[in-house]
Amino acid sequence: MAPRGPLLAALGLALCGIAVAAPPKPAQVDLLCDAVYLPARSSWARSVRITFDDQRVQSVAIDGLPVYSFNVQGTTVLTALDNERIRIDTAALSWSSDFRGQATSQGRCERQD
Repeated sequence: MAPRGPLLAALGLALCGIAVAAPPKPAQVDLLCDAVYLPARSSWARSVRITFDDQRVQSVAIDGLPVYSFNVQGTTVLTALDNERIRIDTAALSWSSDFRGQATSQGRCERQD
């Protein structure tokens, strides 16, 4: 069995000599989108939460439900929830979606503080 003293000393030097940066703290933005669905002409309030850090978007939730996958293209988040394909433009604060060609929606979003 090897002596533990040198091993502990080496670990102590490694931990004390290296500045370990803390991971970036995630931030979030909450949007409330007023989406008008056609052809029914019904208006739905849709809530969106986007969690991000300094490097990337970490998660997206719509109406409190986390989406399983999303794609970020510039300022636009593309995702789907059930049969609805959703496009959220965070710069223009707009929402658009479609239910596989059966219905579409468009609307404006507002930041919730």
